Amino acid sequence: MKPIRNSAKAVIMRNDQILLTKNVDQLGEFYLFPGGGQGKGETLVQAVIRECQEEIGRKVEVLDLLHVREYIGSNHEFAEWDSDVHQVEFYFECCLADVGDTFQGHNPDEYQVGVEWIDLSALNEIRIYPHSLVKPLMDQAEHSAVCYVGDTN
Repeated sequence: MKPIRNSAKAVIMRNDQILLTKNVDQLGEFYLFPGGGQGKGETLVQAVIRECQEEIGRKVEVLDLLHVREYIGSNHEFAEWDSDVHQVEFYFECCLADVGDTFQGHNPDEYQVGVEWIDLSALNEIRIYPHSLVKPLMDQAEHSAVCYVGDTN
């Protein structure tokens, strides 16, 4: 059995858009928040900074913790592949620390094919994980509140 894994994710927004990694699998395109696993001896803030450098090629400034989500693989649509995965994900509000629109990470995830700004109003039209964060992100009043969303899709 695998140990529980912590993951630090970036929520980067500007002008009613959010920055996501674009990925492709056997079902087509899907989007994820930049970020990934916390390393031993690394804080969650250090992890999200490192992961953003790897996946989007940009330095970020980490602000507030927005959401905490658990992912227990056996409870979700990819249970046949993820049944032994249990991950706790920490979603931090971040902003780009440098100027420019070039995104070229040096160590993207296996399925990652790009980085895109997506209109918040279009989040319900794309395959995004976790989908449970779409409503809080679209509702700016909830956006600033820290919330535990549990084991959600």
